[in-house]
Amino acid sequence: MNKRNNNHRFRRLAYWAIGLLLAAGVLWIIFGPETVSVETATVVEGPMQVTVNNQGQVRMRDRYVVTAPVAAELQRIALRQGDAVRRGQTVALLDPVPLDLRQRQETVARLESARAIAREAAARVQRANAETELATSELERTRRLVDDGFVSAQAAEKAAIAARSARAELDAARLRHQAAQADVRAAEAALAAADAPPGRERQIPLTAPVDGYVVQLEERSGRTVAAGTPLVTIGDPSRYEIVVDVLSTDAVRIPEHAPMLLEGWGGGRTLRAQVRLVEPVAFTKISALGVEEQRVNVVADPVDQLGPLGDGYRIEARIVIWAADQVLKVPGSSLFRVGERWRVFVLREGRLREQEVEVGRRNQDEAQVLSGLQAGDVVVRFPSNDLRDGMRAEPRTRT
Repeated sequence: MNKRNNNHRFRRLAYWAIGLLLAAGVLWIIFGPETVSVETATVVEGPMQVTVNNQGQVRMRDRYVVTAPVAAELQRIALRQGDAVRRGQTVALLDPVPLDLRQRQETVARLESARAIAREAAARVQRANAETELATSELERTRRLVDDGFVSAQAAEKAAIAARSARAELDAARLRHQAAQADVRAAEAALAAADAPPGRERQIPLTAPVDGYVVQLEERSGRTVAAGTPLVTIGDPSRYEIVVDVLSTDAVRIPEHAPMLLEGWGGGRTLRAQVRLVEPVAFTKISALGVEEQRVNVVADPVDQLGPLGDGYRIEARIVIWAADQVLKVPGSSLFRVGERWRVFVLREGRLREQEVEVGRRNQDEAQVLSGLQAGDVVVRFPSNDLRDGMRAEPRTRT
């Protein structure tokens, strides 16, 4: 009898225990903390860049303006805008009018000025040639040091860019010297034509100083023009530069010879350029929101061939002001501030843990992590104000 009563009592206790557990489970489901769904990202190690971004344009670096050396009757110019011309090709014909004493003195002075400019251009060629030889020897020395393991390959790349820039400057100096010599010949022809008797010998042919194409026709119809009147502008299509205007607060952060990446130009690949000049003078520009901004032009030389790009073409430029090959980084959207400190929510074992982190460099998408996280940690992107430390959470599945 006692054994039967004990068994009955044990079954009653077991039923009560199971009931209590079921009730507790139901209450937990109804009133327990809800598991939130969050978008997550993984902390990774990899390359990172900080850039200054804006629209820019391609422009012709060298333009040559053909002007009338003396007062003359201009014959109608047959060229049209966009026509290709060769160095030495006649682009305009002038019939000089008789010179009085003052005009002759001005013509002689113009000839002396052209000769002085030609001598200066010749000296620039010599200087550019010496700089090219120095840059070439420096490149060879750096490559030997790289082979011996004394310097990094990045130093050789910088030396190669410097040598390439020096050669480009030498080519530009030679072209300017050729243009100066053409100005001398035009001034000499003008003075000789003024002293010649009337006739066909008095005609002054004006020639193209370089190979290129007609950028602009300043004068097209035949008429009398004064000395110094611009007639034809010729552009050199072999030398382009990139111009991007940035805020003055961004301009001061751009280092010397900073890389520039050209995107959004219509092609499928990114083109490279190198900053040559951050102009020392800013200008005021009204933004799309009507705010006055102080902006600065940043001028860069192409490293890659620009292909079909031409004068005035639009590009999207990213100027690299800092770069590293291996950093610990998180999406910038996962960071939020608490006072002066940066924090993130880390998802560990199904719960959120609020973690303080030290942040280094940042760009528009990512942030460098100096401490507080490690590679492989899972952080919450776009944390809302409803999230709390210790909450249950699960990664949101993307569809």
